[in-house]
Amino acid sequence: MDEKLQKYAADCGLMSRRAAEKEIIAGNFNVNGETATLGMRVDPARDAVLYKGRPLNPSGGKKVYIMYNKPRGVVTTMSDEKGRRNIADEVDIGRRVYPVGRLDLNSEGLLLLTDDGALANAVMHPSGEIKKVYTVITRGKIENETLDKLRAVRELDGERIAPFEIELKRRDENTSELEFVLSEGKNREIRRICEAAGVFVKKLKRIALGPLRLGGLKTGEYRELTGQELAALKKYIGGNKK
Repeated sequence: MDEKLQKYAADCGLMSRRAAEKEIIAGNFNVNGETATLGMRVDPARDAVLYKGRPLNPSGGKKVYIMYNKPRGVVTTMSDEKGRRNIADEVDIGRRVYPVGRLDLNSEGLLLLTDDGALANAVMHPSGEIKKVYTVITRGKIENETLDKLRAVRELDGERIAPFEIELKRRDENTSELEFVLSEGKNREIRRICEAAGVFVKKLKRIALGPLRLGGLKTGEYRELTGQELAALKKYIGGNKK
């Protein structure tokens, strides 16, 4: 099946599409003995594609696993028709990785990126019940009565939601800090729970995904998972399978 050369290069894990476009313009790609041009389409099963004289490896080689501290204002997609900042703009490790799950535009925090489709599916599948921990800063002082209202939410727009946990971490007259633990994570679930109880969310940040912890990773930064973190994640997924 034909596809754009820059997409094929990204799918092979060579570099991002944007980087591949620059390399194509620079004349560093060769297809069937001819210098490639931007917009050229290739069929991996038929065409011989070289980058600086070396053939591309469709398998992508070793899988990569990235922990990214997503800032507010970045959409959890690889492209955006509205021109908003997206994952492909912010994370460039020389190969194509994809977000595992989502964080909405105004939320921030831990996002797992990988080219390992099997692991991504295992993390996202509802049967895995991967626990996700969020810090939520709200407007005003959260009273105990309001906490009870939050904990009593069982449906959103007529749809049942999985049980969740809430812990009050601190509060004063201006703001309160809550910790939510979800095992499901429907679209904008925490924000919708808070809306149902009349609570205004000022900031929402995911700080943990299963055994992974954001720790000291700064906003906008990313790094590869350590071998220990990856092993812990795979063990956690295996232990939660039903």
